[in-house]
Amino acid sequence: MIAYLGTGHLGANFVKAFLQREEEVQVWNKTAAKAKALEEFGAKAFEDVVEAVRGASRIHLTLKDDTSVNEVLEKAKAGFEPGVLIIDHTTTSAQGAAERTELWKGRGYTYLHAPVFMGPVNALESTGTMLVSGDPDIINAVEPELAKMTGVVLNFGPKNNTAAGMKLIGNLFLVAMTAGLTDALTLAKAMDISPDNLTTLFETWNPGTAVLGRLYKITSGTFDQPTWELDMARKDTQLMMEEATHGGQSLKAIPAIAAEMDRWIARGEGKSDWTVIGKDVI
Repeated sequence: MIAYLGTGHLGANFVKAFLQREEEVQVWNKTAAKAKALEEFGAKAFEDVVEAVRGASRIHLTLKDDTSVNEVLEKAKAGFEPGVLIIDHTTTSAQGAAERTELWKGRGYTYLHAPVFMGPVNALESTGTMLVSGDPDIINAVEPELAKMTGVVLNFGPKNNTAAGMKLIGNLFLVAMTAGLTDALTLAKAMDISPDNLTTLFETWNPGTAVLGRLYKITSGTFDQPTWELDMARKDTQLMMEEATHGGQSLKAIPAIAAEMDRWIARGEGKSDWTVIGKDVI
C-alpha cells in the first residue's frame, strides 16, 4: 500500500495515476479537503498524518520546502512501518536532501529524494522526468516503480543530493528563461512591436536548439574561436537598453548581463567568444 503526503495539483494527479494502476493509496494533506476530494477516485483520506502512513510500504511526498518535509515526516514517523521507503518529490535544498537521507537511514528507514520536471497533467498521464541519486541498490530496486510515474528516470549517481541540486539548476534555467522572455516582451513594447511577432519568430527560430552548443562552448573553454565576439554582443545589449529607454521601458535582466560583459571586456576578452563570461565557473 502507498501513502501520499501532500495532495496539491501535482500530488493529487500522482495519486489519481496510482489509482488508475489499481494501487491502494492513503492520502493526507495539510488542508484536509484536498485529500478528502480524492476519495471519489478511490483514495482513502486521513486528517491525521500518522494514520495516513500506517500500513504503507512506500510513502511519497510532494510538499513545499525543507521545513515542511521535516515537520511532516517527524509527525508521521509514529505510524511508519519497519523499513518503510520514503520517496520525496519536493523541491528542496541539496543540503536538506543529504541530511534527511542520513537522518532516516540512522533511524532504520530509507529516504530517497526524487524531484521531478513535470506539471500536473504529466503526473496524471505518467509522462515527464524524475531525477534520482544515491545508493545504487536502493535506486535499482525502486526505479521500475518510479518509471511508472514519469516515464523517464535520470540517475545522477551515488551522491545522495545530486538530484536535489540538479532540480535547482533546472529551475534556475527556467527562471532565467522567463526573465529573458519578460525583457524580450518589454523591448517589443518599447518598439511598438506586437507580442504576436515574438510567437511568429519562435515558432520558426527555436533558440532552445542553441543551449547545448553554448554549454559545450563554455565547458570546453574554446573562447578563442568566437562565433559571436563579446564586443559585438555587448554592442547589441547596449542597443537593447537604449531602445527600451527610448520607448519608455526598463529592462530587468539585460543590464546585469551587460555589466558582467563590461567586466570581461575590461579583462581584455572583448575579441573572445561572448560565452567567456562563464569561464570562471569551469
